[in-house]
Amino acid sequence: MAGWPSSRRTPKERLSTPLVGYKLAHPMVSADGTQGGFCGVTLGRASVYRVVADAECAQGGRHSSPSRWCDCGFYCVNTLDDARALACDPDYRYAVVLEVAVSGRFLRYEKGLRYARQRVGAVRVGRCGCGHAGTVFVEAGAGTVGWRRLVAVCTSCVGNRPSITMAEFSRLLDGTPVMQDDMARPYDPVRPYDLSGASAGEDEAPADTRDLDQVDNAALVPLLTAEVALLQARLDEIQRQLGRLTERG
Repeated sequence: MAGWPSSRRTPKERLSTPLVGYKLAHPMVSADGTQGGFCGVTLGRASVYRVVADAECAQGGRHSSPSRWCDCGFYCVNTLDDARALACDPDYRYAVVLEVAVSGRFLRYEKGLRYARQRVGAVRVGRCGCGHAGTVFVEAGAGTVGWRRLVAVCTSCVGNRPSITMAEFSRLLDGTPVMQDDMARPYDPVRPYDLSGASAGEDEAPADTRDLDQVDNAALVPLLTAEVALLQARLDEIQRQLGRLTERG
């Protein structure tokens, strides 16, 4: 997540017990289809890591990660909400959210950590590009040597493309849970109304579909008058256009 860490850093610390963090990543599958992994969304796009991984300098430096004088190391934010907010960026919309256990050396930032070692505890899958919840993985048309990038799509968009289910991807990750994120659910659909004014599945009609006999006449008359005037204006325009066509004929 390039550009995310602020310049306000505290002294380097060492964890006595793992901390929980959240990060964005692209799901990956090995060329032979036997292993699953992840790659970063910014600095770490060229390298793939497994469920348990140690950070290495992306610039090829021989120092230990993370270093104060380098941007290397794993990155995460402290809360799931912060990770979901980052996933709204168009550049990250097809990434998944990883819940990670952080250990080893780390540097603390305002909203998260840069650290040396991680274990992926869960994978949260977001929405398909159409807006519905992603249910399966398909190839994204990108990758790196030996690995293909995956993207989550819904059952409608998968078509006849080869796909990997969440359960199968979990197996490739040595059993790490892979699930739909709570925020991946579709927006509430507009519920249809029948001619009686009742919403499907409801016994009572909403307040705005009350019988006209219950509406105050003082408020109803001006409204109906305006509607009639609008209809009359439309009818006049149609009549004018019809007259012009008749004259030309």
